[in-house]
Amino acid sequence: MSQSTVPPARTRSQGLATRTSKPTVLSLFTGAGGLDIGLEAAGFKLVGSVEQNPDCRATLRLNRPRWPQLDPGDIFAHTPADILNTFGVAPRELTLVAGGPPCQPFSKSALWVSGESPGMSDPRAKTLDAYMAVVEAALPQAMLLENVKGIGFVGRGRKVAEQALSVLDARLDEINERHDTNYVPRILHLDAADYGVPQHRERLFVFASREAHELEPPAPTHGPKAAGTSTTAYRTCWDAIGDLDFPSEDADLAPRGRWAELLPSVPEGHNYLWHTPRGGGEPLFGWRTKFWSFMLKLARDQPAWTLQAQPGPATGPFHWQDRCLSLREMARLQTFPDDWQITGDYAAGRRQMGNAVPAALGELLGLEIRRAVQGAQVRRALRLIPEARDACPAPIEPAAVPSRYDELRGEHQDHPGAGLGPAAAKRKALADAAKRDAQAVRAEAAGAKDSQAKVNDDEEPDGARITRGTEPAIAVADDVPIAA
Repeated sequence: MSQSTVPPARTRSQGLATRTSKPTVLSLFTGAGGLDIGLEAAGFKLVGSVEQNPDCRATLRLNRPRWPQLDPGDIFAHTPADILNTFGVAPRELTLVAGGPPCQPFSKSALWVSGESPGMSDPRAKTLDAYMAVVEAALPQAMLLENVKGIGFVGRGRKVAEQALSVLDARLDEINERHDTNYVPRILHLDAADYGVPQHRERLFVFASREAHELEPPAPTHGPKAAGTSTTAYRTCWDAIGDLDFPSEDADLAPRGRWAELLPSVPEGHNYLWHTPRGGGEPLFGWRTKFWSFMLKLARDQPAWTLQAQPGPATGPFHWQDRCLSLREMARLQTFPDDWQITGDYAAGRRQMGNAVPAALGELLGLEIRRAVQGAQVRRALRLIPEARDACPAPIEPAAVPSRYDELRGEHQDHPGAGLGPAAAKRKALADAAKRDAQAVRAEAAGAKDSQAKVNDDEEPDGARITRGTEPAIAVADDVPIAA
């Protein structure tokens, strides 16, 4: 990146107030820019961006060349003070620090794979510490942290002090004590579809204001079609991408793998559960024995399900035309503007879109923050959500199951129930192992104490006497989690 994209260090006469009259935001872990596009639409000026991924950096540079980027983009390569100095920001000048530290340690996918979301024990969770270090250096009017809803999950066998929200709460208490501020975390659980985004995408936001301003979850503006409700009908896939409704010859969009030929037999709006005894198709699988997005297909008249960043070959949501979604379709479902270009190949673009915050959700929260923190009179309507589209076609009739899958027809064992599946079994095995480890530590500690007591009753060869209280301390792992 050329040095021209990074402003010179600020001087005493060049504060933010002299450079812009708009509310300002420093973006951390910017990604492809979804949250920041929304904040920009809400009236914020981005004064700096911190992002390490080369594809994301290229996308930001292409679309917003005036957004200054930290170089190198690794937040751990800089001190918080250096980051502020690079962007010409002094403590207490910023309106907002915003960003979404990588969410993989708290994701539902991590929980499915391992049976236990690693959370704060995952090295990638150190990005939360880096985020809070910048907040402490900047002392902005407000902070906004975005993550998957799993960041609020308290896993079995993990101490409360290790949970992300507890860590954030403790860090804010420390900041308040050191700097005479009054940051109080407010937790917002939001589903983007409730606000006009054509995609169900549940996210957790942590808001805190230096002056303890309140920020309540905005009242939903959209919902299911139902008589007597005051909300507008959900924006749907057809509203967002209906004009892109065509088969594609693009090889990147062709389904791959063992299940590719089975996909046309799944109706719109369904997944593999269609082919279970409780569905309407063939008995090819057991009930709830696969992950939810396995062969999941969009329905034109409903919002999309959550887009995935790094899906497997059978992981949806797929287009109702039995193909993968194009990058433009993913950008539409994430409410990115049509002029936003995505750099890199298809896999890189899919990662960028699958990890992004819907831009309209950033717009919503930007407006609410301006109202709460600055007392601004701002609009309620969002400009980044799609308009409703008329004449949604009827669903495509599903195809017959190809003969190559005949061997799957028959009886299949269903998922055994809550707490009895593979993930639960793995959690129990981990808890049992922890219990055995704790018992071994206690036994070792007890044996060491017995041996020490015997030594205390005997004379040493040189006549010295070992007195009680001088033996080395022995740590007994009483805090090792025990299975209930």
